[in-house]
Amino acid sequence: MATPEPRSLAINWGGGQTGRMEYGEVVPTDAPDPSVEAEARVRSVSFPVFQLKPQPSLSRAPIAGFMESRGAAGREELAVLFTYTLWRYPEDRSDPRNEVELDERIRRAIEEEPPWGRPAWLIEQAQIFRYPMLWEAVRTAWHASPDPQLASLPQQLIDHTNHVLRNSFRAELGLPAGPSTSTEWKVTAASVAETTVNVDGHDLPALQIDTDPFVYAVGFLVDEYVVCTTVLPRDSLPFLDLALTTYE
Repeated sequence: MATPEPRSLAINWGGGQTGRMEYGEVVPTDAPDPSVEAEARVRSVSFPVFQLKPQPSLSRAPIAGFMESRGAAGREELAVLFTYTLWRYPEDRSDPRNEVELDERIRRAIEEEPPWGRPAWLIEQAQIFRYPMLWEAVRTAWHASPDPQLASLPQQLIDHTNHVLRNSFRAELGLPAGPSTSTEWKVTAASVAETTVNVDGHDLPALQIDTDPFVYAVGFLVDEYVVCTTVLPRDSLPFLDLALTTYE
């Protein structure tokens, strides 16, 4: 069956396998900018949230992502996720060398204005897809109880790494477009090693995964209930300062 032509370009930074880009129905020209609600939600959480240190080679995507799970006793997990645009030539963001190669279908979805129009915020945010994206690069996760299996720093680092690999490197891993039972591509506890990471100007004990050919990952324990993990494509590392700061 042929894939239908997109009617409009919708953007969703949420924490799922379709989190990077979606084609959907018409977005009304007066639709509210979802980044406003997302920003308010980030600032309302009860735990500290972390981001990559602001730097010329990075722009944070305007819409934060969230992952949430609930059980019989209420909320069990809440995570805030930040996606970034990477500027390889930050001194001139209009330099075409900053752009990625786009297929024609996506390029048309970004550039062509539909007859019914689009809200200004959607037109602006769609331009992000012209550039390399560090998808869900930083995740700050809170757990209601410090479960040693699910909420531990090693497990959270492994889960975040595999999440990014599964969603951003499917072709490189040889994964099919749909569900797959393949597991040999996943990182495991054997890949986790001790390191340090700079947070708010201080070097803190941390764990890293530095064995995967596609990504590098590092994480630290914020407190008994909160961990922060960062997963980045290896080819982005030469352009970045991997320090973290508290989001304020």
